[in-house]
Amino acid sequence: MKLYKIYERDHNEIGDAMLETILKTLFLYFFIVLLYRIMGKKEVGQLGIMDLIVWVLIAELAALSLEEPKNSLWLSVVPIVTLFCIQIVLSFISIKSTKVRRFMDGRPTVIIKNGKLMFREMSKLRYSLDDLISQLREQGIKSIDEVNFAVLENNGKLSVFETGNDYPMPLILDGVIDYYVLKEIRKSETWLMNLLKKRNIPLDDVFYAFYTRQKTFIIKKSDL
Repeated sequence: MKLYKIYERDHNEIGDAMLETILKTLFLYFFIVLLYRIMGKKEVGQLGIMDLIVWVLIAELAALSLEEPKNSLWLSVVPIVTLFCIQIVLSFISIKSTKVRRFMDGRPTVIIKNGKLMFREMSKLRYSLDDLISQLREQGIKSIDEVNFAVLENNGKLSVFETGNDYPMPLILDGVIDYYVLKEIRKSETWLMNLLKKRNIPLDDVFYAFYTRQKTFIIKKSDL
């Protein structure tokens, strides 16, 4: 009789622990989904380095209160909310500041330029020739000779512009000049400012300006 009571007590404790774990799991699932919706819609392949770090940490923190039934749910919720707030603040700052955005997400890197491999850039990124060929095959491109420009994006995806298609080089984005692109097309800031002055467009009114086929195209904020 005594052994039966011990068994029944242990059985009840296991049942209570399982029920508590299930309820915690359900709560964390819907809680994290809610945070995901608030933080913005991004596919896994579109996540930047900082986004990926945050989501990995959230997964680890969610496991803290599930590994031990005795652990309070707040052990996971509080640090997850803290990470969420940090990410929202940094995302807002990165929208306003180009320097912060580039620090957080990096910048796209030209891997192939005018049909030529940029080995120095590949070496900096520790991006091998095998990686390049593999990503080209995924896009149905058999040879590097078919590529005019290839850009390795911040999320690791390769954007390919085949021979015959010019790559639009972004000169200005949301009123901020991209000096790296100016250097790539061998133009100066003076040239760009004179171009804007000639078209009577102030720099802070430029939403997007890009250079392709020896021409500059400008989209104004006032036209949107």
